[in-house]
Amino acid sequence: MGTYNRPEDLDTALRLMAAGPVVPLAGGTDLFPADAARSGWGEPPLDTPEGADLVDLSGLKALCRIADMEDRVEIGALVTWTNALHDHLPPWFDAVRQAAREVGGMQIQNRGTLAGNLCNASPAADGVPPLLALDARVRLASVRGTRELPLDSFLLGNRRTARAPDELVTHIVVPKLPAAARSVFLKLGARRYLVISIAMVAMTVLLDEGGRIVELRLAVGACSPVAARLPELEERLVGLTPEVAAAAVEPADLAMLAPIDDVRASGAYRRHAALVLLRRALGGERLQVAA
Repeated sequence: MGTYNRPEDLDTALRLMAAGPVVPLAGGTDLFPADAARSGWGEPPLDTPEGADLVDLSGLKALCRIADMEDRVEIGALVTWTNALHDHLPPWFDAVRQAAREVGGMQIQNRGTLAGNLCNASPAADGVPPLLALDARVRLASVRGTRELPLDSFLLGNRRTARAPDELVTHIVVPKLPAAARSVFLKLGARRYLVISIAMVAMTVLLDEGGRIVELRLAVGACSPVAARLPELEERLVGLTPEVAAAAVEPADLAMLAPIDDVRASGAYRRHAALVLLRRALGGERLQVAA
């Protein structure tokens, strides 16, 4: 690793990024363990160019806030899982709060950031399905300017994103939903806590006065190289009550997924688990109480 830098303003950070090669550091909960593990096996650091400088972003206080704007909520790149869990966010952020409780232990939640979870781009990243179900966008900045990408365009594959080497993720941007909207996150692992997901499901739903689905977003994680929305299923379930919708979900609705066999579960088990989690999310008690 090259020079350690800790800028205190975004402009300085972006100039350092432009000088490259640079490794940005937010919470460090992915970078440090991954590099330590590879070092123990005599392998080169993960995605770290030889001699790259380290840019510690912890001094960028402007990126530590969650901002409630007129039509959106902006989550700064240094907002931690603990921040998200305890901030006064509306009920339709419940899926994010539920995911925050599942990310590692308390120490990880205190250090790890939502933006870092996206940039790590693991297929099993707990933060991705809830944010996909919220139609989140990722704001990137460089000395060349800023741009925003839908989260599903930002995530390109296993450990791959659309972030250019000179760019920083500065915010996660979430469009506001009606106050009556609700969200749910469900995760299956080999144990209750401190576990990598076998399958995950996130849902955002809006019901009409008769209890029928008006708007629905469903996302499944850990069952494909990138967590995925299910747009055809979403459209098919609009107009149904949640209970009827839950019963209507079939294995064929998950045909687009590509779960793998690994030490945690077989692909077939993951696919079945995702089906069960989808049915539980639609017909579960959390949704009924919230609605």
